[in-house]
Amino acid sequence: MKKRNANYQPWERAFERISTPFEEFIHEETASGIVLMVSTVAALLLANSFLHGHYEHLLHTELSIGIAGWELRHTLHHWINDGLMALFFMVVGLEIKREVIVGELSDPRAALMPIVAAIGGMVVPAFTFYVFNAGGAGAGGWGVPMATDIAFAVGVLVLLGSRVPKTVLTFLVGLAIVDDLGAVVVIALFYTEQIHANWLLLAVATLVLLIALNRFGFRRPMPYFIVGGVMWFAMLQSGVHATLAGVLTALTIPVKPRFDPRLFIDHMDELMQGLRSEQQRYDHSPLGRDYCIIHDDRSRALLQTLENGVHSVESPLQRLEHAMHMPVAFLVIPLFALANAGIPVELSILGETLTHPVALGVMAGLVVGKLLGIAGVTWLAVKLGIGTLPEGMTLRHLIGVGLIGGIGFTMSIFIAELGFAGQPEMLLMAKTGVLFASLIAGLGGYLWLRLTG
Repeated sequence: MKKRNANYQPWERAFERISTPFEEFIHEETASGIVLMVSTVAALLLANSFLHGHYEHLLHTELSIGIAGWELRHTLHHWINDGLMALFFMVVGLEIKREVIVGELSDPRAALMPIVAAIGGMVVPAFTFYVFNAGGAGAGGWGVPMATDIAFAVGVLVLLGSRVPKTVLTFLVGLAIVDDLGAVVVIALFYTEQIHANWLLLAVATLVLLIALNRFGFRRPMPYFIVGGVMWFAMLQSGVHATLAGVLTALTIPVKPRFDPRLFIDHMDELMQGLRSEQQRYDHSPLGRDYCIIHDDRSRALLQTLENGVHSVESPLQRLEHAMHMPVAFLVIPLFALANAGIPVELSILGETLTHPVALGVMAGLVVGKLLGIAGVTWLAVKLGIGTLPEGMTLRHLIGVGLIGGIGFTMSIFIAELGFAGQPEMLLMAKTGVLFASLIAGLGGYLWLRLTG
């Protein structure tokens, strides 16, 4: 394409690229997986170096916010896990709602097999873990191997490029979204402390208010963030895990935009014609080819009106997910990894650690349980005629997805923090199991699909 603007720069070619929301989602998940890996390695180095004491001291440093004598005080570790992670769960909620409305889960027939795979990939790993820990002190951690880390899992598939059909990637994303929903339900039902009814009623009242905001046509995100913040605090005080406020807030974000798309297109044509007229006027002025928008008040006004219209014609749900995905993926999740993946590794007792029932149960659940749950249950459903695999996807792809689904990491460590609160030894065993299992599952899935592809 011939470029008329003498100020055109090579990096402006990005304006010519058109990416679907799904392509942007995959690109960001892949990049965030790399950042997450770097953060994990950094946490492990900190926990196993001379900086270990400073690392632990920093995580247990208390931070507080307060107004007029009222104070909320927690450690940095607690603020990350209960505060910042609420934003992560909000993005999870937005992804779930989008997938159900317009994504892989919107068509019941297409959604059936990812849902079956996700259910199998949650139930079988939980049962596998329980087999190793039935009646023991670590039995309460059965939820740890249920989760799949979508960032790492998508990153592994993207590395394989054309060796796997795109339908395999969409199948994995649908599976992981349902998996996230299952993890949210498990946290809400089984990893909740003592309930304080008054605070829980306040949380319910804020949820009702959020629904009312949606029904009365509020499209800007700020009211939802304010009311959602009150819900977060109420849940924090109620005993229900506060991060669930992020999911519930996300589910109330409106889908329908403020402007009708057809009227917007007509109005956009008028605005673009106005911009062309201003450009032509300046082409014959002394500024000539040095024309810049900043020289013309009317052009700036037209552009601002155009920007306002673009924001109003976008779905608030999609716009908010797009705005939040980057900071959550590149700030919140890496901070979570830095705060939670710092596991002291003592080589002299590593064998003893990995054979501990909790670590063994987590590894068996994520590596073997996920494979049998995802690939085995899905293939059984196909043979029974319950559904069919996506076009181009075969049993070997399904086995690869089953292996990659064993990358638990973020959500698995999060559930471990809840399931083994106050049990540091058990928590260490669970985290160690998650790290080793995720490494085995990721490498195993990658090599399987690369060699069989």
